[in-house]
This record gives sequence, C-alpha cells and structure tokens, in this order.
Amino acid sequence: MARTDFSRIACSIARSAAIVGDGWALLVVRDITLGLHRFDEIQRDLGVATNVLSDRLQRLTEFGVLEKRRYEQHPDRHEYLLTDKGRDLVPALLALMAWGDRWESGQHGPPLVLHHNECHHTTDATVTCRRCGQDLTADSVEYRPGPGGRNAPGTALIGGLLADPPH
Repeated sequence: MARTDFSRIACSIARSAAIVGDGWALLVVRDITLGLHRFDEIQRDLGVATNVLSDRLQRLTEFGVLEKRRYEQHPDRHEYLLTDKGRDLVPALLALMAWGDRWESGQHGPPLVLHHNECHHTTDATVTCRRCGQDLTADSVEYRPGPGGRNAPGTALIGGLLADPPH
C-alpha cells in the first residue's frame, strides 16, 4: 500500500508531519539538539537500525532541517547540524516535551528539565500569544481562513469550513 503524500495536503500540520511526523525523526532532531552530531553517536543513543537512521538523516537533510558536514576524510565521516529551519523546530519539540512531561512521564517525573539561560531558572515550555503573552490553548483560539487554505484531499471538510466561515 502506498503511503499518503502529506506534503501535498493544504495543511501546515500535514506538511510538517511529512518531514518529522514519525518518532525516529523527532528523536534524531532531539539528539542533535542535545549535542549528538555524528551517525554513530545517534545510532548508539537511539538503538535504531542503521538503515532507518540513514533514511531519517537523509530526509531531514533533504528537507533542510539538518545540514550534513564532513568532519573527516579517508574514510569520509559526517556530522549533522541543525539549520535555521531545524532550530525553528525546537520550540515545537519543547511543546511536545511539555505535553509528554504532563501526561506521560509516570511516577518518576520528567527525564529532562529545561533551564532558561536568559533568566537562569528552571522552566516549562508553553505556547503563548505573540501579542499579549497569554497561553494558547484549545479553548482560547479559533481557526480562520489563511491564504493557502483550500478544499482538497486531506482538507475536504476543513477546507470547506475555512472557505465559508460562519458570520
């Protein structure tokens, strides 16, 4: 069965999921964010099959999330670094981490805590309004049409709702 091409769906979540929408891709980005940059380090940390890791690194590089840089010749060895696009993904990872800390960390608590270098305090990631600073929650936002919205596969019902919002 062919996989759905989420990159063709007129939805930013679907398009993002096409790049980082599986656990291994997210964990690869997490490891690189935490300072593991070489294939063998990431593979050893995650315990992932080498072919799966190669695929995720290639895809993340192809989509501009990672940059592949040679650090040694004979044999060629590469390290992977976050691009600007990859660094912009970090807040989404932090939000996912906060959700996991709240709902999935179990009796021992979260495995990592965040220390904010600017104010020197331990913190939690939150998604806030750029204008007023209040938290964005399921109950505090509504969705309105954007310039790229359309009625298409993957947004057959939502596209219609966005194209003709209630008055």
